Amino acid sequence: MPQSTRACPPLRMQLRCASVSKMHLAALLTLLLYASLQAQENSFTINSVHMESVPSWKVSNGHNLTLQCLVDVSTTSSIRPQHLKLFYKDDALVYNVSSREHTESFFIPQARVFHSGMYKCTVILNNKEKTTREYEVSVNGVPNPTVTLDKKEVTEGGVVTVNCSVREEKPPIHFKIEKVELDTKVVKLRKDKTSNQNFVLTEFPIEEQDHVVVFRCQAGILSGIQMQTSEYTRSDYVTVQESFSTPKFQIQPSGMIIEGDQLRVKCTVQVTHLVQEFPEIIIQKDKAIVATSRQGGEAVYSVMAMVENSGLYTCKVESNRISKASSVMVNITELFPKPKLEVSSSRLDQGEILSLYCSVPGTPSAKFTIQKEETVLTQYQNFSKFAEERDSGKYICTAGVSKVVKRSNLVHIKVCAMLSKPRIFHDAKSEIIKGHAISISCQSVNGTTPVTYHLLKAAGVFRTLMMNSNDPATFTDKPTSDVGYQCMVDNCHSHSELYSEILKVKVIAPVDEVTISILSSSEVESGAEMVLRCSVKEGTGPITFKFYKEGEDRPFHEVTKNDTEAFWHKTQATKEQEGQYHCTASNRANLARTSARSKILTVRVFLALWKRGLIALAVIGVVIAVLVVAAKCYFLRKAKAKQKPVEMSRPAAPLLNSNSQKVSEPNVEPNHYYGYDDVGNDTMKPINQKKDPQSMEVEYTEVEVSSREPHQALERRAAETVYSEIRNADPKNGRLP
Repeated sequence: MPQSTRACPPLRMQLRCASVSKMHLAALLTLLLYASLQAQENSFTINSVHMESVPSWKVSNGHNLTLQCLVDVSTTSSIRPQHLKLFYKDDALVYNVSSREHTESFFIPQARVFHSGMYKCTVILNNKEKTTREYEVSVNGVPNPTVTLDKKEVTEGGVVTVNCSVREEKPPIHFKIEKVELDTKVVKLRKDKTSNQNFVLTEFPIEEQDHVVVFRCQAGILSGIQMQTSEYTRSDYVTVQESFSTPKFQIQPSGMIIEGDQLRVKCTVQVTHLVQEFPEIIIQKDKAIVATSRQGGEAVYSVMAMVENSGLYTCKVESNRISKASSVMVNITELFPKPKLEVSSSRLDQGEILSLYCSVPGTPSAKFTIQKEETVLTQYQNFSKFAEERDSGKYICTAGVSKVVKRSNLVHIKVCAMLSKPRIFHDAKSEIIKGHAISISCQSVNGTTPVTYHLLKAAGVFRTLMMNSNDPATFTDKPTSDVGYQCMVDNCHSHSELYSEILKVKVIAPVDEVTISILSSSEVESGAEMVLRCSVKEGTGPITFKFYKEGEDRPFHEVTKNDTEAFWHKTQATKEQEGQYHCTASNRANLARTSARSKILTVRVFLALWKRGLIALAVIGVVIAVLVVAAKCYFLRKAKAKQKPVEMSRPAAPLLNSNSQKVSEPNVEPNHYYGYDDVGNDTMKPINQKKDPQSMEVEYTEVEVSSREPHQALERRAAETVYSEIRNADPKNGRLP
């Protein structure tokens, strides 16, 4: 294996030499290119390429490992061609070599877990390349870590720093460090840390129970998907020195302790010279602190012994994280029992007898005192008086024998003054609008508080309120109808409840839901009776009803009634009553707001059946008359058109009027009216001269003359009607009558 062509010497190969620089790789490729140019006339082929591992693909941590890349090349040349072998770990280039040899090796001295992975080899020959499959290399086992300590002797409350390292491996490394009591082998504290370095520093506190401790460390490295761990490595021993001793009690007197003796509880502790800060000594009785000290090595609690001082006493010595404690039970013998205060009753009416009696069973020679709070009432066992309201309070009695004085339990006494008759009132006017809130107040001026007020409504309890003063109790309600309220009061007095007078409240309902309607139908026959009705769903009278027709600002009818409806009558309806109507309603509850208004009612007035028939007949008659006149005009024109050529050939005959007189020619306008032409001066000829002799009566024909005829003047109207009087010949004499 030529040493000169290797990029990294195999014997000195480390992980930092695994990656080859780009410049170095370019030089190797240039060398291969040169070699290939020399052998262009030769043919090459890579038959196969594979890898082998010596001693095996699985090795133990710290053993040497050699990976071999074997290539089989065929060539027409007598000289083996120069080729490049590249070694990859997890697709990253770790080693390369150029040679003519069949086998090249990648040497890994003292393989570690981080060398585990998937390896492959690539061979490049001329412009040909072939790569092996991937081979898994597994390095088993993690080196045992090294454990060092910053100190081997430490005082309670101190800290020990533990250094756990695995110098041979690459991070990340998971460390598990434990503090173990040497005597009991019990793990007192464990810490797990993952480090991005191959070591970790961890601090462990030293507790008051620690004596001799050791620390042990285990390293774990993730290899693929499996965690490989090392054996535990133990540190040197660490000796723990006490900063102070466990506290001790001294109780005086040492024998039986009787009430009245001077009780002295003393707690002492020994402190070493290594302590920088003096510890605090605390004496507790049933968790209550009774004495403390920060100077010297003791704390003292002194008190005259009483039964109440019996109990468990605890002494604690604390400094930083160190705390030591010890406890002792103290029993005190009772000299005499606690006095008892008896009362005639704890709840009295004003004027009743208040009696108090203080006693101590079996000790009649004691000195007694009866007190109301801090005021001494008597120094005898008995006390009585007529109770007053001011006597309410807390009472206690004391009994003393020698130096021992004991107090009884507190007794609460309540003296009640009778309530005065309550009065009831409200802040509203005489009438309440429905749905509006009303405040009703009840007050009893005299009497012991607290006072319970009950508001009665409709003979039932409506609401209850308790007052701690004699101020009025105020209730809120929203009545919907006329109602009566009454107050009932009560306190601690034995007298029965007191009632107030009845307060009557009148409730008026505002107008609600105004509706307008017509009694018969919204379609009224002309001449028939028309009745409009305006009604409300609810409302307290009197109610003012107003009827309006749409488009008019003023009502056409207004009426005020103690009823929920009003009417407007029209005896004979005409077309004038047709239209849209609405109505409004209001009462005194609506004064503060606008009147309630109904919806729109549409009324239609139609003609009677006989009137419609008469009008229809008249219209039909007019239509028939028009048709008859039109037909006559049509036939008249037609006849005139036939007679015109005959009349043009003879002199015009004078036109006779109704008196058979000749009409004068100078009168032009009448000629126009009766059909004369003011140019040709032609005369209308009778058109019924050849009629049946039996119909010899006068007929009038209406003729329409159009202005489009050329013989009419330009100033004539477009069309004129010409009436001609035609007389029929007498059938007897053949002439006009």
